[in-house]
Amino acid sequence: MTDFKSPMTRRGFALGALAGVSVTAACGNGVGSNGDATIDARVDATLNQLYNQYPNTVSIAEKSTGMLVMPLITEAGFIFGGAYGRGALRVNNTTVDYYQAVKGSAGLQIGAQQYAHVLFFMTEDALMDFRRSSGWAAGADMEYVFRDEGSTIAADSNTLTTPILAAVFNQAGLRVGATLEGTKYTRVIP
Repeated sequence: MTDFKSPMTRRGFALGALAGVSVTAACGNGVGSNGDATIDARVDATLNQLYNQYPNTVSIAEKSTGMLVMPLITEAGFIFGGAYGRGALRVNNTTVDYYQAVKGSAGLQIGAQQYAHVLFFMTEDALMDFRRSSGWAAGADMEYVFRDEGSTIAADSNTLTTPILAAVFNQAGLRVGATLEGTKYTRVIP
């Protein structure tokens, strides 16, 4: 019988752990699921949690022309990183399209995290620009309502005139400070 013992290095452990996290996390992102019914159920649960946890978002949702709800984004990185998730665009509380979010990054980074987010389209133009785009990328033109660390921005009349508001919440994992800049959203068929 051959003994296959070999010393485990930190790098080998970290890469193995990140690979395991990304494979496991991908299983929870709608990949290989029952398609639209699964995504819609996750979107409903995410919105219920958002409204219960942050009641001020109810009035924002009522004033919005549409909302992109991403129930679970999984992000991992070790020098190079990426993020992925699936969700639904809701207009008048009805799902009109399904989207995937993809983000890539490079630089000094290590760790993994998961979070949910909602984009509130506050103007008809912002919603139409998003829907007409073949691959819309989140940029610095959106304003955050809050970012799960308790830094809540009040939804006042100035905030509500911003074309796109973002709420990032339910952050868990080894990385801190989820941001949506650079995330690309593409319409998909579940």
